Amino acid sequence: MRKLVLLCLAGLILLGCARTPDLPELDESAAAWVGEQIFRNECNADPDCLTSWNAGEDFPSLGIGHFIWFRAGQEEPFQESFPRLLEYYVSQGVETPAWIRALPDDSSPWQTREQFLAEQDTPRMRELREFFLDTRDVQARFIIRRLHEGVPAIIAASEQPDRVEALFYRLAEEHPRYGMYALIDYVNFKGEGINPAERYQGEGWGLLQVLEQMLEMSEDEPLMQRFADAAWMVLERRVENAPPERGENRWLQGWYNRTRTYIPDPGLS
Repeated sequence: MRKLVLLCLAGLILLGCARTPDLPELDESAAAWVGEQIFRNECNADPDCLTSWNAGEDFPSLGIGHFIWFRAGQEEPFQESFPRLLEYYVSQGVETPAWIRALPDDSSPWQTREQFLAEQDTPRMRELREFFLDTRDVQARFIIRRLHEGVPAIIAASEQPDRVEALFYRLAEEHPRYGMYALIDYVNFKGEGINPAERYQGEGWGLLQVLEQMLEMSEDEPLMQRFADAAWMVLERRVENAPPERGENRWLQGWYNRTRTYIPDPGLS
């Protein structure tokens, strides 16, 4: 299943790569700001949160972007991201902890949340948190790269590709700091919206769905306000469609607070 999803995403990227211009590049300061914003969103900038396993979920969430890591053979309606981060570390010449390099494959070594939580104060878990804290810049670049690589697939997957593309680039260019932050953070937070496995009752909740929701809204509100409102509407719909046993209502307030960070502070663009 994991390989099938990756192949589907790769195919969509190939379909769209010829038509999409470059996104604005973030300088080192802006990229660091985006990374710190995401760290606050996911962890309230608390180092202890860099190794988490949320109640009600069946996988750990690691690093500043809470990258998810599946055990061997696990299938979920969410896109796994931690193995891709490990590959990115290697591509950047950054050595990961020795115990991770010694694993037999790219699968999570923890079988249960209880096992994971019981290891929180072990040397290897402390080492992992320190590693994540020291490499926040690498994780930020990985998150930013995911948006850049996902743009063609997002546009190609839409039934209104021209309108979605125009709106996407308007967000990125009209508000180069907050627009890029919102796009980057939302893709890391809830995905591109193109993975057919990431659906409840046939409805997705990724960036594509947010952009398409914006197309249905009045343009009277400022652009970033509309993005934040559209994101919130998509997330509310996800919770309404979610299996009741997942209890996703408990996350709504935090998700609402996160969407509000997409609205620029006065004096910043």
